[in-house]
Amino acid sequence: MGSNRNMVTDCLLAKVNFPLYAAEMLTSRHLLVAGGGGSAKTGVANGFEIYELFHNGQHFVAEEIQRHETGSEVIMNMSMRSFQTRSLLVVGQESHSQMFIIHPKVGQLPPREIQHRRESSTEVRQRKNRERTESMGSEKEQDDGQKMKRVYFEIKAADSVQTDFTKSEPLQRVVRISPDGRFMVTGGLDGHVRVWNFPKMTPLTDVPAHKKEIDDIDFSPDSKNYISVSKDGMAIIWSVLKGKELMKLQWTPPEGVKYLFKRCRYATIEGNTDNYRLFTLSNPFGKSGKQKGFLQQWNIETGRLNNIVAIDESLSALAVRDDGRFVAVGTMFSGSVSIYIAFSLQKVLHVPGAHSMFVTGLEFIPVMTKDAPPISSDVEASVVSYSVDNRICIHSLQYRHSLPAWAAVILIVVIMILTFLLCSYFQI
Repeated sequence: MGSNRNMVTDCLLAKVNFPLYAAEMLTSRHLLVAGGGGSAKTGVANGFEIYELFHNGQHFVAEEIQRHETGSEVIMNMSMRSFQTRSLLVVGQESHSQMFIIHPKVGQLPPREIQHRRESSTEVRQRKNRERTESMGSEKEQDDGQKMKRVYFEIKAADSVQTDFTKSEPLQRVVRISPDGRFMVTGGLDGHVRVWNFPKMTPLTDVPAHKKEIDDIDFSPDSKNYISVSKDGMAIIWSVLKGKELMKLQWTPPEGVKYLFKRCRYATIEGNTDNYRLFTLSNPFGKSGKQKGFLQQWNIETGRLNNIVAIDESLSALAVRDDGRFVAVGTMFSGSVSIYIAFSLQKVLHVPGAHSMFVTGLEFIPVMTKDAPPISSDVEASVVSYSVDNRICIHSLQYRHSLPAWAAVILIVVIMILTFLLCSYFQI
């Protein structure tokens, strides 16, 4: 992997035995990753795995907690919200949204999970477990959760609803649950954007939003609006309750090349849900030579660009941290990952070749959590990347050096004294 002077860790967290298409932070320190090999008889399972993340004083480590298989249907997209004592996970499986109810438990791991951990242990996991042993001492001496009480999760399948109605091979492309947990929005191959009451999963609005398939959707932090982007080249902001179009994003691509929006994400400003930014990724359409991809920041009042950054290749993944301070992007061809300051779009970290294939998604380690304190570490920001190369990696940004307050005061005093002496010398 590549290196950067601002990077503390850039390491493989885990490697699973199926391609990865989606991930969510289940808690402040538990990562859920999902994917699979599809319905073909390839021997590659479909489902999701849950990992506990921690920092051992030198770098992040992931330990597998449990695995849940979902039969013959691969998980291509998902969204999750936590409600007091449970989390509701909705996954896209072909034309349907399937809900899972996840309850945290404290105790010994169920026997089936202990057996799976023994059977699926890999060299990477064993190395991480040894590191955890060194950092946590005798606590890890209990083998595989048989004697040690720990957090695990009870997972139950719940309701399922069809969300895409394409006549030939319908497919849900994206699902999002609103920040307030009241709505779910889905998009698929038929170009319709459907809003559902959540968690009842009953229909609220059905908007024929686009002429081609939906690529991405995201809710505004106040849960009043959502944005949809499609292969028809449009990015449109809609009202959640009325299904009314509010705004189209407009910009002028360089050199007359056609560009398509690929990903969209809202971001709060310092965690304020009433004050937020909007980010998109745009890629050149078709064979456009060496045209660049773009990370874009939008004025949500006018639908015009605030800022834009060119990147040397097409882009595949976008994430923003929960406090809105950082944005991360993943690339299509080189499998690279970069982190930017959200306000200025200044690049502060670049990891070339983080994955051997395109980055399917990114998840920041959260810093604003209600369920438990965030993971303690010596870095300013960390983002998890995952890919169809079966690898889960993490990339961390070291705290950038700034002038201490006491030094700033001394510097100001020195400048004032020098200014006074200079003025006295010239009798100004």
